[in-house]
Amino acid sequence: MADTEHEGKCACGAVHYKVHGAPMFVHCCHCRWCQRETGAAFALNAMIEADRVEVTKGQPERVETPSESGNGQTIWRCPECRVALWSNYGGAGPAIHFVRVGTLLNPDAVPPDVHIFTSSKQPWVTLDDGKPQFAEFYRRSEVWPAEAYARREAALEKIKS
Repeated sequence: MADTEHEGKCACGAVHYKVHGAPMFVHCCHCRWCQRETGAAFALNAMIEADRVEVTKGQPERVETPSESGNGQTIWRCPECRVALWSNYGGAGPAIHFVRVGTLLNPDAVPPDVHIFTSSKQPWVTLDDGKPQFAEFYRRSEVWPAEAYARREAALEKIKS
């Protein structure tokens, strides 16, 4: 995804948002928890600093939910159609939004950088896009580009202050 502005919205159009800049990294997660939560074979999440996501119409509703890690997550949903727009996970807290790529107006512009938890992917899903694959998770410092890793660390520092 080029370093530009991208727009997204929920299914009913009550909530619209803009993403300012490129995501740090994009996960295609094949874990059973994401499968259950989305009702799909995987979840595609673009990680970006929370302050780069601007709500331009409506107001998403904060919903606290459990997560497989036990740390919980906050899912931001449209209060009308209930579509999940982005999440915040325990590890990064409110600093990083995991934007649901499918809610972008042009989701094709945001392909995955990596496939994770492939040990539990659906057997009919074929991963032949050339992206790195991990049976579980990975070490960010070994996989993320240096600039993206630095952005993540800076975002986390902001919430510590």
